[in-house]
Amino acid sequence: MGTSNGSVAAKPSMAKVMWATVLGNVLQWYDFIVYGQAAALILNRLFFPDFSPIAGTLAAFATYAVGFLARPIGGVVFGNLGDRKGRKPVLIITLVLMGLSTFCIGLLPTYAAAGWLAPVLLVLLRLVQGLGAGAEYAGAVVFSVEHAPGRRGYYGGLISAANFLALFLATGVFTLFSWLPPEDLASWGWRVPFLISIVIVAASLYIRLHISETPKFEEVRSTSSAARMPLLGVFRHYRKELLLAIGAGFFLEGGAYVFQVFVLSYVVTELHLPRSVALVGLLLAAVVGMFTMPFFGALSDRIGRRKVYLGGALFSAVFAFPFFWLVDTGNSVLISVGMVIGLSFGAAAMFGTLPAFYSEMFSTRFRYSGVVLARELTGAFVGGPTPFIAAGLVALTGGASWPVAVFMVVTAVIPFFAVLFSRETGHEELASGQPVREIEKQRDEV
Repeated sequence: MGTSNGSVAAKPSMAKVMWATVLGNVLQWYDFIVYGQAAALILNRLFFPDFSPIAGTLAAFATYAVGFLARPIGGVVFGNLGDRKGRKPVLIITLVLMGLSTFCIGLLPTYAAAGWLAPVLLVLLRLVQGLGAGAEYAGAVVFSVEHAPGRRGYYGGLISAANFLALFLATGVFTLFSWLPPEDLASWGWRVPFLISIVIVAASLYIRLHISETPKFEEVRSTSSAARMPLLGVFRHYRKELLLAIGAGFFLEGGAYVFQVFVLSYVVTELHLPRSVALVGLLLAAVVGMFTMPFFGALSDRIGRRKVYLGGALFSAVFAFPFFWLVDTGNSVLISVGMVIGLSFGAAAMFGTLPAFYSEMFSTRFRYSGVVLARELTGAFVGGPTPFIAAGLVALTGGASWPVAVFMVVTAVIPFFAVLFSRETGHEELASGQPVREIEKQRDEV
């Protein structure tokens, strides 16, 4: 693998590559999950105390959505840079942005200490957090898949498993601190989950500084064929693939956030159960999901991406109403069972397959930008508003859960049809310079 100074760099082991990418993704997901859980459980009282409980929760979820709205902007800027200058430098920049903003949230004054300056600073830090997160996941996916000698589904599934590892860490921390007296949780306990993220930042940054660029990007750079405006190249050559990829992510940015964020608020405000009930269920789902994600990714290596993804989407649509039937019993065991089944099997079948599926849709010159656009546009328009929409639906119907179940069905049906109309990519080689459609056209002509 050539380097810019003409020397030859040793190819890093896949173990080192995966540590470099997984830890950063753990931080990204940890940041967003810990904020979402804090928004559901306590931030409404600390930053929006003048609002009613429902209005305060909606306001806290609105600040949660701000981070998602910033993600496409960061994704476009850094994704473009990643396709032009390399994957490694962008992964370092995004890590620092996410890590420092999350740490600083833990240092913020509350409304009681700073008045309206407190929620303003909270929104600004969420914007910075979103800018960094906008390119982190796509960068980690592209970096790992382009390094992978084979088994792209399996290695991509490990990247997705970082989500559930982060979910385990974030939920574990909040489960621990949920046992604090309310006054301690409000004064200092809520800050700890944000502050300890600096440990992940330090470890991940050290590894990323000592990892080499991907062979696929070095191949493009060595021939001086990197795209000057990769973002425009995606819209020019990959319009169909981009639309299908956006559709494929609807449940993972919509229905899955019902499990991870909205239900935490629902069991407290509507079912009047201890917050620990939902947190324990989420913790169990995270543990199981850490193993099912790479399993489904590896399964897609064997039988194809589409079959695994379609199965996960269909299961998630069918399970939406049964999930809320289990939750509405108020039984802590049944709530945990519902969360494990919904997240660790239905959502995991899609999420474990998604990294390889996304990466194989675009060639190296446009891959970073393509994956960023596919994921972050869906995140901005579906993921960010989901807790807000779900809370609003429940409020409008007097506490009924069925409208949220309908919402989950819709967000599962859309990816089903998006993937149904996509081509199978699991057994293709990663394209480098030319758009996939041009390669197929040449093949047909021969």
